[in-house]
Amino acid sequence: MSRDPQGFEVRPAEGETAGATASFPYDHMTVERFRGAFPRARWRDDLKAWFVPGARAVKRLDRWLGRELSSVLTYADERGRDAFQFEPIESRYLLAGEDIEVRTPYSRTVIEELRQVPWAAWDEALKVWRVPYRSWHELRQHWPAIEEAAERNEPEARRKRQEERRGTAEHEEAKARANERRRQRYPVPADDLPPSDRIVMTAYGAVHFTDVTGEVADGDVLQHFYPGVGAGMGTLVWGFWSKPSHAELVAAWPAHWPPSERELARGWWVPTLEELREERRKARSSERARATRIGAGTG
Repeated sequence: MSRDPQGFEVRPAEGETAGATASFPYDHMTVERFRGAFPRARWRDDLKAWFVPGARAVKRLDRWLGRELSSVLTYADERGRDAFQFEPIESRYLLAGEDIEVRTPYSRTVIEELRQVPWAAWDEALKVWRVPYRSWHELRQHWPAIEEAAERNEPEARRKRQEERRGTAEHEEAKARANERRRQRYPVPADDLPPSDRIVMTAYGAVHFTDVTGEVADGDVLQHFYPGVGAGMGTLVWGFWSKPSHAELVAAWPAHWPPSERELARGWWVPTLEELREERRKARSSERARATRIGAGTG
């Protein structure tokens, strides 16, 4: 196994007759160069890595990393560092050193914005995002949204918003919807129940139905919280669900084709590959955030 300090990793493939896997932070131009050098490479979604067949794949990948990437990345980092020094960002959420460290309160918006910055990577040990200088220009484009979201998620700002919303119609509606979601129930047609042995998509995203009791869903609740779900499908009953883990989502098989109009109207359907990928990303982010909160002693 070889690992580049910038996040490139080459491993002998496990379970394959001959070959190796390569993983690296996503960047469009890097992928293009990689596909040009290894036209037989294919993406392995289960490994989150590229598989390159051949008995000499490890040596070929190592040579490519050394020859094609080292000088390119070094030069790009130098240019980015010069640009940063010429026009730096002054922010309490950013620290410039060997690379750029971004440390903010937890925010889904911040995560979404940083995921769009090439080479940005989460440092689990230090609980910061690391951005190499080669991505300086992209980071600068996303920085206004990142800083705004970070300030919005400071504890004091969140408490202030909660106080301002308390007692308003919007606040009461949000509380009601949160309480309904905590029931972890969902209306399903009595004569077309979801399977209990696989993950399906719903208005709540990917779920695993754990039980269907046969209790008829109340019409007022349906109209208020689930408008349109199961319309015209006859009697609706409550199904109880749980959210699948990232590992369960990785193991789930996608549908061979998009859901039909009837399946969408029914309220549940087998997820497509694109939907599974998005759900896996969300689950990975949630599990990472949960681990961070536990590590910080906040629950």
